[in-house]
Amino acid sequence: MKKILLSLVLLFTVSTAIAQTEAELKALKKVKQDSIAQIQSRVNAIQGKIDALPGWKKGAFGTLGVNLSSFDNWYSQGSANVSAGNIGLTANAFANLKQPKYFWRNSLNINLGWVKFDDKDDPTDDDSFQEATDVFNISSLYGYKLTEKIAVSTLAEYRTTILSNFNDPGYLDVGVGATWTPTDNLVVVVHPLNYNFVFAKNDAVFESSLGAKVVADYTRSIGKVSFKSNLSAFYSYEDSDLSNYTWINSFGYTLWKNIGVGFEFGLRGNKQEALNFANDNLAVGATPLDFDTVDNKLQSYYLVGLNYKF
Repeated sequence: MKKILLSLVLLFTVSTAIAQTEAELKALKKVKQDSIAQIQSRVNAIQGKIDALPGWKKGAFGTLGVNLSSFDNWYSQGSANVSAGNIGLTANAFANLKQPKYFWRNSLNINLGWVKFDDKDDPTDDDSFQEATDVFNISSLYGYKLTEKIAVSTLAEYRTTILSNFNDPGYLDVGVGATWTPTDNLVVVVHPLNYNFVFAKNDAVFESSLGAKVVADYTRSIGKVSFKSNLSAFYSYEDSDLSNYTWINSFGYTLWKNIGVGFEFGLRGNKQEALNFANDNLAVGATPLDFDTVDNKLQSYYLVGLNYKF
């Protein structure tokens, strides 16, 4: 009986000691985490001062998503012998010059994707990778400062695809107006005088026009996190059917060294592209659609994969 009581006392003593040690370690961990947060806050403040200095600021990050698979004699699915793949690549880069009296901001966004589905039992199907996502956007903004946050500005922005149908269509916006930079990371462009040049073989659908351009861009990198959101919209004064917008959001989180995970999604509204696509895919003998009859659905894409920060 004494041995049992002694064992219980010993077990209680050890459990109490472990519990005390665990509580002490958790308390110490909390203190260290608070210290790390305070240090990071000071680092961010210093980085903010560095970003505010005149001169060039450059950066880039990208995402790579790969999914490859192969099935042989997998009878539970419709095609028992299949080779499939999906490859996606995004890149976001910027080069910004800041001076006391003016600024010059340049940015690039690329999103390319390839897919394939090869039925090994069908010798007539296409076994190669085919283009899927295809986005290319480059812009250059120059501003002369009236105040620290307001500037008169001019913008040139070009959008197209590069894997197929290069410059068909292609869009070049050139305009003047004002730019508001409330912080170093946020830029809002309002150009009431802008010409939207449209390059395409189908002149019956695609048409250049005069209108207003609005761009909002937020780009920031904090520690392991990189984020970019860009909205580019054009409103045509001649016909609202010639208006368009594109909104692209990119996110990267570094896990080890410069490697991490990334996510990007984009939205676009463009009635000219919707009409051109619909008419290209009409059945033989069908009546061509026009702007009043076409279904202008929201365009979208997303990519998830590994991320590399430059």
